[in-house]
Amino acid sequence: MELITEQLRAFPIMALFLCLGLGYGVGKFRVGKFELGGIAGTLLVAVFVGQIGGINLSTDVQNVFFSLFIFMVGYNGGPQFFAALNRTALTKLLAAFMMTLWGLFFVIVVARLAGLDKGLAAGLAAGGLTQSAIIGTAGNAIDLLGLAADEAEKLKTNIAVGYSVTYIFGSIGPILAVSVIPIIMRVDLRQEAIKLAQKLSGGGRKLEEGEFLPMNRFDARAYQVNAEASIAGQTVKAIEGGYDGDLIVEKLLQNGAPVDPTPETVVSAGDIIVVSALVATLTQFEGTASGEIGEYPPELTVVEERRNIVITNRKLAGKTLSQLREALTADQRRGVHISKITRMGHDVPVLHNTEIHAGDEVSIVGHKDDLNRVSKVAGYVPPAASVTNFIALGIGVAVGYLIGEISFVIAGTKVALGSGLGCLVTGLIIGYLRIRRPKIGGINRGAANFLQSFGLAVFVGVVGLNAGKPALEAIQEYGITLLLLGVVVTLMPMIVQFPINYFVLRIKNPVEACAVVTGSRSGNPGFATLLEKTGNATPTPAFTMTYAVANIFLTLWGPLVVAFVP
Repeated sequence: MELITEQLRAFPIMALFLCLGLGYGVGKFRVGKFELGGIAGTLLVAVFVGQIGGINLSTDVQNVFFSLFIFMVGYNGGPQFFAALNRTALTKLLAAFMMTLWGLFFVIVVARLAGLDKGLAAGLAAGGLTQSAIIGTAGNAIDLLGLAADEAEKLKTNIAVGYSVTYIFGSIGPILAVSVIPIIMRVDLRQEAIKLAQKLSGGGRKLEEGEFLPMNRFDARAYQVNAEASIAGQTVKAIEGGYDGDLIVEKLLQNGAPVDPTPETVVSAGDIIVVSALVATLTQFEGTASGEIGEYPPELTVVEERRNIVITNRKLAGKTLSQLREALTADQRRGVHISKITRMGHDVPVLHNTEIHAGDEVSIVGHKDDLNRVSKVAGYVPPAASVTNFIALGIGVAVGYLIGEISFVIAGTKVALGSGLGCLVTGLIIGYLRIRRPKIGGINRGAANFLQSFGLAVFVGVVGLNAGKPALEAIQEYGITLLLLGVVVTLMPMIVQFPINYFVLRIKNPVEACAVVTGSRSGNPGFATLLEKTGNATPTPAFTMTYAVANIFLTLWGPLVVAFVP
């Protein structure tokens, strides 16, 4: 055992990565619907390993990785944050902002009543409101207070303490809300989700128990054309026109020879025809041909391409898919189908009334030439996984540090934005600019998500290791008190805000009401529970919109907690 502890003291980076691995392992354990998560798991394991003592990591390490994390929070959330600033989304945007304000209010009130110091109050905010970024922004604010080194370090240790004690119930709170709200509203959330999906799909068939929305699945199939088939004797143009551009004749086999059809090509009895379309359209087409063939001749092989496009065209943003369809001619739509829409890492249902937002990553399927035509109009193809614009990343973080030097006085206390908030601001700006000017700030989504997750994990790992024994002592001293205060901070904003959402802001659809609550609380575990209860993706649009707003403003509250708590 002594050999292990000596190795950890000698190689603190090894200890850090050990905490990451074990922390994410601990975070995967589930109790019912609750999962601790890798970030909280890493912090708890790091505090435990830190009891060894003597494991010292430079604060520069945590500052670098926190800067990367917070910059990527802004970069990933910027497009959706600014997309939410429109009239149709105003009520949900306001609901999210008010929820964060209530969170700030209750943190300050209970912290002052309980006599908590600035560090414990900030930790209470980070854990009770499940916004880990507050650990960093509040820590930056404490560094700027001009306190003695020992006092500042104690306050920052207490941030980790408050977070560790309150985070678990902070994550459970939105899960409880998703379970209680439908009871209060006296609705079946699954049935309400089915109704909402039907509404969004433009009156499509109601889903039965156990069924799900397959989105817009795309396929190509081959059919034998017999003499009695209604398409026999028709031109390719006439066949495609009967489906308003939603079906494409890809190949023909005439007299045993493959033919690349033109609009004037006539389909005759005895031909084999290959068509591509959405599955629903193929089902309709099958009745006009004589039946699908079992084995496709090699000559009829059809190669299609799937391509992701980030939406930047302002004329498209805010329109529903049905509105886009009406605005485009059959020739403009020809050969291109939407198979998937991703918004802030979540899949959005591909339905008639689904709105397209700036920053959405839309997966389209079709021929290369058709996709090239649509890509130029709709937006840009995101960079490959190996491509990252380090100019935007480097300058963005550097400017973020300069913005962090801006200071002002609140309640007699000098408060600076700090590098954390500065990097958040530059991340938001660059994330937004890449939508308006695609060549600015191109960072692959996967790389951006990795930097965000890994940056925060390393940051909390260093915090936990450096906190060491003082953290455990503080947990033993304040544990029960902090836990109860955390329950108040977690529940009260939701209890106060939900009636406002319902009666004042008129957010009355049960699915959207639950999605707004979980998003406004940045409650990913609650959202996962909501998706399980609804059985489809209908909560996703409202969640992503409010989640982006909550992430931004909750992070901004870190220095305010430090300023308003004595």
